[in-house]
Amino acid sequence: MANNGMENDAVATKTRYSREELEEFRLLIMDKLQKARADLELLTEAYTNNSEHDTNDTSPTFKVLEEGYSVLSKEENSRLAARQQKFIANLENALIRIENGSYGVCRVTGKLISKERLRSVPHATLSIEAKLQQNQRK
Repeated sequence: MANNGMENDAVATKTRYSREELEEFRLLIMDKLQKARADLELLTEAYTNNSEHDTNDTSPTFKVLEEGYSVLSKEENSRLAARQQKFIANLENALIRIENGSYGVCRVTGKLISKERLRSVPHATLSIEAKLQQNQRK
């Protein structure tokens, strides 16, 4: 039991992640970034109609419901694409923080963000503690 106490003290005083830990996060972020960019490409293609080369746009019949659905679908894909672009920017910023050694440090408390949080939200800049405080103020 005394050993656990010493381990907790060591974790509590740790202010940065090691190179090995940062490399683990870098690989995780690179994987998420690759998937996010592929998703963005699909979304962008869906709302710009780059893949549609059929006769629907030249058809003489105007189908109001289908046209309305198509417009809503394009708008939704456009919104999703914008969110995806923001996600990609956040992941790219996380890579910059890895490079400059500030990755994993909460921007409010200055404490390390837990590995569990970073594994699920690798672009996080707030610890759970700071995020909860932020949400309580809203």
